Amino acid sequence: MPPIVLVLLAVAAVFHALWNVLLKTSEDPIATSARGVAWGLVVATPFAAVAWLLNGTPALPADAWILAGASAVVELFYFVFLSAAYRRGDLSTVYPIARGTAPVLAVAVGLLVLGERLEPVAAAGIGLLLVGIWLARSPARSGPAVGFAVLTGVTIATYTAIDRLGVLAAPPWLYGWVLWLFTAVLLQAWLGVRGLVRPTRSEPIPAADLPREEPAPALSGRRRDLVMGSAMVVTWFLVLLALSLAPLVAVAPLRESAIVLTTGWGVLRLGERRGAPLRVAGALAIGAGVLLLALA
Repeated sequence: MPPIVLVLLAVAAVFHALWNVLLKTSEDPIATSARGVAWGLVVATPFAAVAWLLNGTPALPADAWILAGASAVVELFYFVFLSAAYRRGDLSTVYPIARGTAPVLAVAVGLLVLGERLEPVAAAGIGLLLVGIWLARSPARSGPAVGFAVLTGVTIATYTAIDRLGVLAAPPWLYGWVLWLFTAVLLQAWLGVRGLVRPTRSEPIPAADLPREEPAPALSGRRRDLVMGSAMVVTWFLVLLALSLAPLVAVAPLRESAIVLTTGWGVLRLGERRGAPLRVAGALAIGAGVLLLALA
């Protein structure tokens, strides 16, 4: 694997942890996601336009348009499931389960669908991932969040596999911009539909599902959305570039290296202390599993 891929994914992991912390501590995660993606599109468009002009105004192939559209639909559900999980559970529960589930599924797709190869040592890595996911489960209070976190992991594995094909069919920066545009439009449409169908009196969320009160965020309003959107778009474009340089079975595990960092932030900074030892142990096991998969 080219060393540059490791650098790209390490930087992407830091930005990914940042925007997930901002999303978790927001009042309405799905609305915040939509605003963040919209700001990300604003930030990315000038750079994409310059790249488009410098590269001779290339056209996006038809199959890349289809792949970008399919990936955007999956990413819509990614944000829906992730937001639902964050509303019901802790960052230190949701993040490791979602991100730990994804590489297991992505590796399976890489092996069974894309015909990629994996060394035998990866079996130990997958075992550690499964153990870590089990340990990261929070007490019963976050039970509903676990299901949404697993669904989030399924969407991560799905769009990562689609994007691997997309960046092989078109330049990563061009494919990524179109994907980001489609995702922004779909999220805005989702918010519009949600506003139309939401009843005047919503059903109360069971006490066990209520999110814990979060500390006051250091950022608020448009500044928060802009920072989050910028971190999102940097993360996505770095991962797409990595996917264009290395196979899915290598990129999928390595991009989850922020699990330990994010879990520690949830425990230490957001006060998610209930069941913390098991969750930290789970995050460490997932991190070890990711490392083994990356080295396989």
